[in-house]
Amino acid sequence: MGKLVVITAPSGAGKTTIARHLLRQFPELYFSVSATTRAPRPHEQHGRDYFFISEKEFREKIAAGDFLEWEEVYPGVLYGSLRNEARSGWKQGKTILFDIDVRGARRLKEQFGDHALTVFVRPPSWQALEQRLLQRGTETIQQQQLRLERARNELQYEPFFDRVLVNDALPVALQQATDWVSDFLRPHHQP
Repeated sequence: MGKLVVITAPSGAGKTTIARHLLRQFPELYFSVSATTRAPRPHEQHGRDYFFISEKEFREKIAAGDFLEWEEVYPGVLYGSLRNEARSGWKQGKTILFDIDVRGARRLKEQFGDHALTVFVRPPSWQALEQRLLQRGTETIQQQQLRLERARNELQYEPFFDRVLVNDALPVALQQATDWVSDFLRPHHQP
């Protein structure tokens, strides 16, 4: 079993920005592309950002045991980490980087223990999170409200993760994440 770096946060806290930064900094990381049943956003590409699949196909993969973790984030909207994505990275001798929801991250930590570094990214304040979600402009007001409601619940999971990264000043947050991952990837760091 290889190592995992799991970046998690409520929607809008900045986990994807931090994950992309880490991929640029560490060639030994392999990004695990998640599967989802939601429709792609205009800038997203199948196989790069997500594997966009039907709910029927997703549920078939659940039944087949194809996911390391999965979650029905909203009714009919499922996300999950494919087992074969991790295997593919480990075969290349890499550490798998996950950019996933809070509950999924907790499941991976439970499964992989010290082989996983889990980083919970949180906004500097509730107001900052609300503003970030509103500025996205990719969702309806109803979808934004659902995300905010979910985010309020997800913030309670903070104590379950190895590290908590307050994403206030982005350069500082990126450096902190880089330092933690660098330490975790060092050969002396044995799970």
